[in-house]
Amino acid sequence: MRQKLARVIGGVAMVALVAGGTACSSGDDAAGGGGDACGSKIAFFGALTGSSAALGINENNGVKLAVDKYNKENADCKVELAGLDSQGSPDQAPGLAQKAIDDTKILGIVGPAYSGESEAAGPLFSEAGLVTITPSATRPSLADQKWKTFFRAVGNDFSQGPAAGNYMKNVMKADKVYVIDDQSAYGAGLADEVKKVLGSAVVGSDKVQGEGKQTEFSGVVTKVKAANVKAIFYGGYYQEAGLIRKQLTAAGVTAPLVAGDGVNDGAYITSAGQAAAEGTILTCPCAPAAEARGTFVQEFKALHGTDPGTYSDTAYDAANILLAGIKAGKTTREGLLEFVKGYSGEGVAASYKFTETGELDPAQVKVWAFKVTGGKVVPDQEIPKS
Repeated sequence: MRQKLARVIGGVAMVALVAGGTACSSGDDAAGGGGDACGSKIAFFGALTGSSAALGINENNGVKLAVDKYNKENADCKVELAGLDSQGSPDQAPGLAQKAIDDTKILGIVGPAYSGESEAAGPLFSEAGLVTITPSATRPSLADQKWKTFFRAVGNDFSQGPAAGNYMKNVMKADKVYVIDDQSAYGAGLADEVKKVLGSAVVGSDKVQGEGKQTEFSGVVTKVKAANVKAIFYGGYYQEAGLIRKQLTAAGVTAPLVAGDGVNDGAYITSAGQAAAEGTILTCPCAPAAEARGTFVQEFKALHGTDPGTYSDTAYDAANILLAGIKAGKTTREGLLEFVKGYSGEGVAASYKFTETGELDPAQVKVWAFKVTGGKVVPDQEIPKS
């Protein structure tokens, strides 16, 4: 658990980075777009509509808060926020990436939010030199693509997958586990990491279709029921996870469902139904947003009228890193990219320093387990690294 003093200092440190510097710098060389902080843009890239929108809206609201605060502090030289609604679809990602690239005012991207769309858009952003900081795409292979513009503000599934496996093994004492994934870049990768930890405790596995392509899961439900397992792990997103949990419960399967951060949202409870969702364990390579440092939670609620959700805080931090660069006069794509590469500082969710491949420094990564209790997703415990 973070110390209270560290939370306060961390929140102030990030704000100070954004607030410092000249009010309206003419910036660095105009090559690669930009050239003047006033009227520059950052963009959020993720699902804002459609069945995957809950997580994207959480993140976009965090970015909105960062931009809103920045513009109040720099009223004579504001930055605009552009929304790139991917609906969580890799098929739409290349077109949206090109749209962002063609808008020379856009200097940096918060996102893409999901791993599949990151894989589809990453090569284009890299070629164009447009920096991206994803607050939530956790597929480990994203950092292996040698994209020069890729940065990740959370831990990857090499941290989350083993943590989920260790929670089932050490906390739940589950010696028989059934593993399901949605065949997505994210879901399959996370499930693979869980299997490595659980080993022979995995008594069965199956695949389903994600992205709203499947709503009836009687085949896999029958297999899970016959296996008489102690826990079920699902690698994928909340839409299908909720339906699977609902159908498992209807079939009399009481073993708890465990899933990753793609399910860690209140929309999962809506999909499953409160009674069926009760007791579900959801992991995240993030600390509880409600425990974010400084005044973030209060400011978020004041602006949006709701509590911050999963990755609202990391998206806020990612936006503030980009805004700090713009404030420092890095008003070309090339300049902002170099700023992010060398960035080191405190945010409301974590401390940030990136490796050469754009990953968050492993020493800063925390993985938490959350539990559905009384119709809400609440923090359970931080999961030890081993």
